[in-house]
Amino acid sequence: MTKLINSQLKKWRARIVETSAGSDRTTAMSGPRYGVQRWWRIIAGVLALAFVTPGAVTAAEHVSNALILPSLKTASGAGDPVEPVSVAPVSPALEADWGEGFSKSYLIPALEIPSFLWLLNRFDRTVYGTDVFGTNWNTGWHHVIHGPWTLDTDPFGMNFIMHPYMGSFNYGFARSAGLNYWESFGYTFAASYVWETFGETGPPSINDQIMTSFGGSLLGEALFRMASYALEGNGKPGYWRELGAAGLSPSTGLNRLAFGNRFKAVWVSNDPAIFTRLRLGASLTEHQTDQGIGKTVNRPEASGDFSMAYGLPGKPGYSYERPFDYFHFEFTAIARSGGNFFENSTTRGLLYGTKYSVGEAYRGVWGLYGSYDYISPAIFRVSSTALSLGTTAQWWLSHSVALQGSALGGVGFGAAGTISGVGDPATGVRDYHYGFVPQGLLALRLIFGEAAMLDLTGREYYVSGTGSDDKTGLEKIFRGNASFTVRVYGRHGIGVQYVESHRDAHYANLPDRYQTVGTVSIAYNFLGDIKFGAVEWRDLYADRR
Repeated sequence: MTKLINSQLKKWRARIVETSAGSDRTTAMSGPRYGVQRWWRIIAGVLALAFVTPGAVTAAEHVSNALILPSLKTASGAGDPVEPVSVAPVSPALEADWGEGFSKSYLIPALEIPSFLWLLNRFDRTVYGTDVFGTNWNTGWHHVIHGPWTLDTDPFGMNFIMHPYMGSFNYGFARSAGLNYWESFGYTFAASYVWETFGETGPPSINDQIMTSFGGSLLGEALFRMASYALEGNGKPGYWRELGAAGLSPSTGLNRLAFGNRFKAVWVSNDPAIFTRLRLGASLTEHQTDQGIGKTVNRPEASGDFSMAYGLPGKPGYSYERPFDYFHFEFTAIARSGGNFFENSTTRGLLYGTKYSVGEAYRGVWGLYGSYDYISPAIFRVSSTALSLGTTAQWWLSHSVALQGSALGGVGFGAAGTISGVGDPATGVRDYHYGFVPQGLLALRLIFGEAAMLDLTGREYYVSGTGSDDKTGLEKIFRGNASFTVRVYGRHGIGVQYVESHRDAHYANLPDRYQTVGTVSIAYNFLGDIKFGAVEWRDLYADRR
């Protein structure tokens, strides 16, 4: 894995400046320093200072050490909600409570994060040279005072994979030191500001500040929760659970190792309803079109996919009081010839919301969601971090058939563009385009008892000219997938999937571009639950009748 990441880094750094194919213009801002740059410098600096100051953000999140179970008291009506009651703690016997007293520190991440950034700068300086990373106090202070803040021209993968992932490192240092989501986000925002001003010789980047802090925090919280879930259980976590948690959230693993018992307490999840799925398979066929010119690729390509739905609605006693008490994470990798190994990485989580019910067969949550998406089929790519309003729910259609789904709509910041060299001809097309991104998602899962499930998901992104250095350009991206999975034995199943992606690009000074990719694949499925994640609450109501 290390060799793969280093190989990708060398490829991305070799293409450190990307320009439009067939054009000599870059994607960075040029000309006079606009007033918005001055305001951006002031706002970023003030927020960075305020967020790392204890008490400048919201109070620490409440973390319960007790299991929440439904009350068995008879309510006045059959449709009344079940009231929770706390019972004996079920968390492991730990040396301290997570995030309280000695096990919480504002100082430790405030020292760890600058040290990590300094080491990262020294590593990059040694490997890639001093042209980009040969910084000193004078270059950093010049960026703080004068900027100018721009939209950079770094490779797409560097901006939208590596920056959010590095942001998740910074986030994990703070989160695993006992801080809550919003406090940890503040440290991540401040860390990104420090790197943009003192980490590189080039002008600080607006897009990096956004993707590293916002995208990094959303990805970091999902990884932290998965790592903590791996550590939960009966008794003290063993070697393999500790290793797995460190693999998911390396900075969490480092703090647990470096500070002994101080950060050994496990963050308590309050027992959410969870469904995981691991898919290992291969594409059977792929059809690509570019400007009406199509080709079919019958070469099998191995793929791996992991997804986790955490905090599915309907579990009695489970509440949504903390950011990401519900989230959905998915990652797909494909052994594709010619690179483009990362097919997609998507995370969406409930930042603030509440649960609701309709009758006895429908349970849901709704509120404000945060999302980080990176999607890259064979010939184009799109990425964004966004805030959306939406809902996630489950509806029992019959005794054994359930429908789960999410519907979100919002706006974020991101980019989209083609991958050069595909189509005939592939000239005159900008590599990618920044902008504010109105977007929507509809995801449905129809569960047939313990036998099978049907998944349908559609996403659409409208990468506008607003917030871009090219206000005449826009990209419309659609991605839809349909899969059917049959459980064969125990938690083992087999499934077939079809994924289709569309890109429709329009620019004032470039030809319009329309591209599609359709892929059929078959895969082995290892299921986290033989009921495919269906949450059961109806038996509790039956007992009350």
